[in-house]
Amino acid sequence: MATIAVVSGENASANVQDTDSKLTFNVGTRKSKLALVQTDIVVKALAAACPDNVYAIKARDTAAGDIDKVTPFKDMPVKNLWTHELEVLMLEGQLDFLVHSLKDVPTQLPSGCEIGVVVAREDPRDAFVIKAGRKPCNIEDLPAGAVVGTSSMRRTAQIALRYPHLRVVDVRGNVGTRLSKLDAEDGPFDAVILAAAGLIRLDLRHRITQYLDSKSGGMLYAVGQGAIGVENRSSDERVQNMLSTIDHSETHLATATERSLLRTLEGGCSAPLGVETTWHDKGHNQKALQLKAVVISTDGKEKSEIDMTEVVQSKEDAELFGVNAASELLRQGADKILAEIKAKRPTTVADLEEK
Repeated sequence: MATIAVVSGENASANVQDTDSKLTFNVGTRKSKLALVQTDIVVKALAAACPDNVYAIKARDTAAGDIDKVTPFKDMPVKNLWTHELEVLMLEGQLDFLVHSLKDVPTQLPSGCEIGVVVAREDPRDAFVIKAGRKPCNIEDLPAGAVVGTSSMRRTAQIALRYPHLRVVDVRGNVGTRLSKLDAEDGPFDAVILAAAGLIRLDLRHRITQYLDSKSGGMLYAVGQGAIGVENRSSDERVQNMLSTIDHSETHLATATERSLLRTLEGGCSAPLGVETTWHDKGHNQKALQLKAVVISTDGKEKSEIDMTEVVQSKEDAELFGVNAASELLRQGADKILAEIKAKRPTTVADLEEK
């Protein structure tokens, strides 16, 4: 039976000794409640597939993303707010692999790192959450001037496009903090938008008032949203072989397509890009991936959108599909939208989303 140990704080780089001399794998993650829940999902899957190992979960705060709660995301100096410090420890050999919310992982990884595994995706949609005690309603039913909380440029742009009568106010913090700010009697928020996956994994599904997608609310989700990505050293075949036992091919290929699209468009996580991917059975053991995507100006006045379907059977297919989709978006005007955003904000500055 596999052994699972949890080490946090200053001891996050300490070695875990096992009296049975089993292989020990040091698992890096953030200390937030959601990060630990997601890491537990990965480790339990590994323990079931490879029970003769020890999995030492080593959780730590990341200075940029977790500790600094004052500086706006757009003013932070690094692109990989949630991953950089953990990646350094992994490249130094203190950690064997890292567990991330895939949407928080930049599309450009440090040399020697790769997303080796993506486990089965939870619901990728955004969730509209109304203030506690208020009569439930959908986002389209909010009155003019109602305040919606989000720190996401993608969500802000889509609200500006579809619901210009609403007011968006920045809200930061983990899921619990954001819900507390929403529910505060003297708080400004009528509703917030969060990732449905985070609420579901934290047993807060009951707080979801409306699931948002292309058919409901008209809003697309973030690249990689709802997916858990496992990052490892690209040279570590031992870890690669072990992780491959829990990879979910459809999720991996869909998110690889989404990440290729984003990488080609902007090279990072600051493009106001919404996506929606759906698999369709074409018969003869072949499946096609439908990709809807939209890039919207921050004021909601301009947009470029696509709806494309291609057969995707390999990472190479996924990469090419993402490149082709980006080319089509650029041809339809995304280039002008992104140029205006870059003129106002350097592309090296992050606009990452917390859950």
